[in-house]
Amino acid sequence: MGLNEGRASARTPGSAGTPSGDKPAIWLWSQYLLDAAAWIVAIVLALVLRYELLVKEVNVAGIATFCAVAVIAQLVVGLSFALYRGRYSFGSFHEARLLVIVAVLVAVILVLVSVAFFTVIEVPRSIGIIAFPFACMFLAATRYLKRMYVEGKAKPGEDAQRTLIYGAGFLGNSLVVRMMQDPESPYFPVGLIDDDPAKKHLRLSTVPVLGRIDDLREIATRTQASILVIAFAEVEASQVRRVSDLVEGLGIKVLVLPPLRDMLGAAGAGIADFREVAVEDLIGRRPVDIHPDEVAGYITGKRVLVTGAGGSIGSELCRQLSGFAPAELIMLDRDETGLQSTQISLTGRGLLTGRDTVLADIRDADALLNIFEDRRPQVVFHAAALKHVSLLEQYPEEAWKTNVQGSLNVLRASAAVGVTNFVNISTDKAADPTSVLGHSKRVAEKLTSWHAERTGQKYVSVRFGNVIGSRGSMLPLFTEQIRTGGPITVTDPEVTRFFMTIPEACQLVVQAGAIGRGGEVLILDMGEPVRILDVAQRMIAMSGKDIDIVFTGLRPGEKMHEDLIGVGENDSRPLHPKISHTSVAPLDPQQLSLAEWKDQGGFGDGRRSIAPSDGSPGGSTGGSLGGSLGGSPGGSTGPGSVRHDGQGASAASHATPSRAGGGCS
Repeated sequence: MGLNEGRASARTPGSAGTPSGDKPAIWLWSQYLLDAAAWIVAIVLALVLRYELLVKEVNVAGIATFCAVAVIAQLVVGLSFALYRGRYSFGSFHEARLLVIVAVLVAVILVLVSVAFFTVIEVPRSIGIIAFPFACMFLAATRYLKRMYVEGKAKPGEDAQRTLIYGAGFLGNSLVVRMMQDPESPYFPVGLIDDDPAKKHLRLSTVPVLGRIDDLREIATRTQASILVIAFAEVEASQVRRVSDLVEGLGIKVLVLPPLRDMLGAAGAGIADFREVAVEDLIGRRPVDIHPDEVAGYITGKRVLVTGAGGSIGSELCRQLSGFAPAELIMLDRDETGLQSTQISLTGRGLLTGRDTVLADIRDADALLNIFEDRRPQVVFHAAALKHVSLLEQYPEEAWKTNVQGSLNVLRASAAVGVTNFVNISTDKAADPTSVLGHSKRVAEKLTSWHAERTGQKYVSVRFGNVIGSRGSMLPLFTEQIRTGGPITVTDPEVTRFFMTIPEACQLVVQAGAIGRGGEVLILDMGEPVRILDVAQRMIAMSGKDIDIVFTGLRPGEKMHEDLIGVGENDSRPLHPKISHTSVAPLDPQQLSLAEWKDQGGFGDGRRSIAPSDGSPGGSTGGSLGGSLGGSPGGSTGPGSVRHDGQGASAASHATPSRAGGGCS
């Protein structure tokens, strides 16, 4: 939803309603005539002051010549500085600065003429100096009056919605100017809200600051506003929730701006392309501070491979990594449809004929090694995984074959070709794990740590919670349940989860790959955990429907509250304020034992188990697994992998598979 459906985007803020690059010739030349008149009046006033009202002593012919010189000089100097070519907006600071420069040069010319030809024109040498301040004042005044006329004429129409703008900074000012100068704007700003006490008397384009956000309900009632625009490019989810709660019951629609990366990127989003608040803004919007120099240092010019490239996390990683100009971006997945979707999002084509897409399965160790030896990646992001808690509780050996053995296959192939940076995408469920998913991902973290020790390279794991909007996750499930009339199913009224949007999570993953040290687990700051019941209630309220909520109870392996940092792990943040560094005990692959892993995790008996596809018993001779709960796996040799689409929202009661049988490599 954009301001005036994009019509205003053709204008520049502060343009006084006239496109700065396309002013009519008559508009520009009329301004020159006004400037010429300004110099004539300024010279006459200077003469009157110089002769102390004794105008009889003035040489009329000389003064006429002197005025002609001023008019011609103004034209020549003005054209030289593009003052009459429509380069600057009328009444802008840029034009004001240029006006002073032009006026100074014209005054210098007048002084030189009066000195050189004094005996001919008989104009005192001081006239040019005295006329200068008057000329500056008149030149500026004509422009200011024209700007006031245009701005007063171009106000929104009677049908425009009364709008409050939260934020009286640069973006707030830009929005007010755009709204006030577009006669077809659907929004009419009636007031600003800002928490800065220094701005309590501020006015922007005649629109006043009416108070702080705490005064929102009173201000909204007084102004009869029906729209509130949050004028911050990066806004915390907690702030959006607070505003939404304050306007509840007032019939006010809350709009937000797109993220700053979209406004500055090539997606075409502009400052006026605001939209209604989505549930993602309420629970997962987290501004991320990326250090591009650090990221470019290990991505730019390198061959980068992403497993699970067709999934939610993998595809977004590919889109973000492509912006850092890798020498080659290799997208690997078992799902051809997912690969095609990712390729289309990057190139606009989905032909699947290039070398950027690779169809393979991370369960197939031999095929994976052949691909790595052929393509020789230098940086690997391992996003392929099975991730649905409930389904993996029923089929723990599938989690083993993909999340443990598949990850080991990727690690071994990476070590074999000398990969220097390896990022294993983990989950918050690996911290003090209680589920099959958590135990399997904990083992993958330990295997990554072991390979970091063995290779001496930067092999790290990145741990985070639920990502919003991934396939099979909570929000799509709730949306579908609301669409069909309900009920919404929630496991427990008090269950909480961490949330983050996919782009923001991937930004931190890429940053973590730059700052992580070999063997570390980097933990993304997910903010405060959110009650699933609150999310369900907000989504029902936003839908306008009457939907019931049913509590189904926690399922096997689920926690009431997730932890990002396990017992005995550190929360040090030496390099980035939103990335914690901790470590896990390395696990030698020779110690992997499926039987012992299942036994330690408590899911060896009484649960459905599928034998490894290659007929191996799934155990190894190996002694201790060297870790606690789920810290150690056992080695099935079977193949397989599914993309890592986030960790699934287990708190939302469902058991939808994420293509659970197979996987993106």
